[in-house]
Amino acid sequence: MVWEHSAKSNTRRILVVDQDPQSLDILLEPLRWEGYDTKGETSIQQALKVAHAWSPHILLIDTRIHPEALKAIEIFKKKLPLTSILIISDDTSTESIILGLDSGADDYIIKPFVPLELLARIRTHLRIRDLTQQLIYVNERLKELVDTDDLTGLFNMRSLYQKLEFEIERGKRFGRDVCVVMMDMDHFKSVNDGYDHLFGSYVISQVGKIIQQSTRNIDIPARYGGDEFLMVLTEVSYDGAMLFCERLRKYIEKNIFQSGTDTIKLTASLGFAITKPGESISARELVRRADNALYHSKRTGRNKVCFFDHIEKDNKKKAAS
Repeated sequence: MVWEHSAKSNTRRILVVDQDPQSLDILLEPLRWEGYDTKGETSIQQALKVAHAWSPHILLIDTRIHPEALKAIEIFKKKLPLTSILIISDDTSTESIILGLDSGADDYIIKPFVPLELLARIRTHLRIRDLTQQLIYVNERLKELVDTDDLTGLFNMRSLYQKLEFEIERGKRFGRDVCVVMMDMDHFKSVNDGYDHLFGSYVISQVGKIIQQSTRNIDIPARYGGDEFLMVLTEVSYDGAMLFCERLRKYIEKNIFQSGTDTIKLTASLGFAITKPGESISARELVRRADNALYHSKRTGRNKVCFFDHIEKDNKKKAAS
């Protein structure tokens, strides 16, 4: 990513608002010298429309434009939080300066102004804006790193339960099913025993890619730990969940994991559980049910898919007989 502070002036958008057309031209002239992409408006109403569509980096506004100019600044700031707002005014009173800055403006420039000083202030605010954008980007990346498993690129368990709780609540509100799928690689210990751990890590990363390709944007794929994976499928029926699990199981079964001279074929066992209409269930309980179904898959032969409700019914029949 290239930060905007290295961008050319003509990529910087500056909106100037002044009710006096002559004063507007005087303000726009030095900005055009510098090569900025500029627009000038003589009414706040029109400026609001332009700002909404154009998203300027800098808003330069004369507070004499309208008695409600300070309220307008608050509106601009709320709609365009990253836009720097510079008031330009011939009112030099301390009270006006305080009111202007407290309304949300980032700077207060007194008329008559020196064009070179105006340009220097604009450059300063553009640098501040770029640093703010950098900070937002870095914070987003840090959040991704906290929430993401570095080997597979899938979500990790740190954030999964919170996401699952949200999906369960949303499912109850809109009458939609939420499904949890648990998957475990069969006999994965043989990979670590027969090959080095680098190859084991490679296999896990490839399984992560397969899962990523198999899930939809609205699903939540995660690495549960080791060679175990969890997937939250939203807005899916029993048939849809079973189709997904079988397709994933067959894909892994047919896949050849190869890195350099190391090659292996593996299978996976899956178990899944789905929320029931009107049922109040926690994320952890839904995961526990899917985990029980996975355990049943592994206990009864591996390389298969089991559904929690079917296991429950079978257990009840056995208990009754």
